[in-house]
Amino acid sequence: MARRPVPGRRATFDAAPNIALVKYWGMRDVDRGLPFNSSLSVTLDRLRTRTSVRFDPALEADQFELNGVGLDGPPRAAVSRFLDRVRKAAGFESPAEVISTNNFQTASGLASSASGFAALAGAATAAAGLELSPRALSALARLGSGSASRSIFGGFVEWRAGVRPDGRDCYARPLYGPDHWPALTDVVALVEGAPEKSTRSAEAMQASVRTSPLYRRRQTAVPPRLARIRRAIRDRDAYLLFRLVIEECDEFRAVCESTDPPLDYLTDASREVLEAVDAMNAAAGRTIVGYTHDAGAHVHLFTLAADASRLRERLARIRGVARVLTLHPGPGARLVRIEG
Repeated sequence: MARRPVPGRRATFDAAPNIALVKYWGMRDVDRGLPFNSSLSVTLDRLRTRTSVRFDPALEADQFELNGVGLDGPPRAAVSRFLDRVRKAAGFESPAEVISTNNFQTASGLASSASGFAALAGAATAAAGLELSPRALSALARLGSGSASRSIFGGFVEWRAGVRPDGRDCYARPLYGPDHWPALTDVVALVEGAPEKSTRSAEAMQASVRTSPLYRRRQTAVPPRLARIRRAIRDRDAYLLFRLVIEECDEFRAVCESTDPPLDYLTDASREVLEAVDAMNAAAGRTIVGYTHDAGAHVHLFTLAADASRLRERLARIRGVARVLTLHPGPGARLVRIEG
C-alpha cells in the first residue's frame, strides 16, 4: 500500500562539501551514478549546506529555493528528478517544497553540489518517513551528484567505484574520522572573479571521457596513486601526501585542458597560487604544501598547521586572492530536526 506524506512534516538536514584528493571525473553509467574509478576526499568543517524538505499534496509542483531565491529551469529539474527517486521509494507522488542555503559560494568549485545533494538526500528521506543506513543514504546521494556520496561521511572518505553493472558494490565508506589528523590544514585561496560554471561538471566530465587523449592513461594511473594516498593518510605522512595530491591535481587538469572543447577552470590568480606553492616547496627543499582544485577557480592548499601561517602570508601578496579560508577535516551529514 502506498503511504501518504504527513501534512506539514518538514525535515532539515546539514551536510558539508568535500574536496577530492583523488578525483572521479567520468561515469561508466550516468543513470546509476557509477564512476570509472574510485576516489578519496576530505569532508571539510565550517562550510555547510542546510536543506529542509516538506512534501505537500496541496502543492501544484515542486518548489526549490536556494539562498532565498526561487529557482526554475535546470536547477529545479535536477531537484525534482532526485525527489522522484525518493517518492518512488516512499510510494507517493506528492510535490515538495525544498529550501536550501549555503554558507559559501555556489557553483564555483567549492563542491556545493556535493553538500547540496547530500543534504537533500537526508532531508527528503526523513520527510518521507524512510529510514536509510548511512551507506544506503550515500548510494542515494550519488544519484544527484557523484561527490555527494562522500559528503554523507566526515573526515577522510573513499568512494569505491565497484565493477557490478547494477552498482551494488559502488558506495562511499569512511576511512578515518575528522580527528585522525588534527594538524592537517586546508588553506583555501578564494580568487576574485571566479565565474559560476557555464557547464555542469556532470556534462563536462563525460566530454573528457569521450574526447581527452589522456583519459585512458589516467585510468591506469589512479588506482596505485589512490592506494599510496590512502597509506599516506593512515601514516600521517604529510610530505608524501602533498606530493601525490599535486601529481593527481596536475593530471586531472591535463585531462580537462585536453578535452574538446578545452575545460579551463582556473583564472590568472589561480595559476599564480599554484606557482607560489611550487616556489615555497622549492625553497623548503621538500613538499610542505600540496595543492588541488575541483572544477572551479578556487584552490585548496593542504599543509601542516605549523606552516599554515606562512602560507597565508604568501597568499596575501597575490593580487586576485580575495579571501583565504582555513579549514580542517570536519563531520559528516546530520539530521538537524523534524517538525510536524
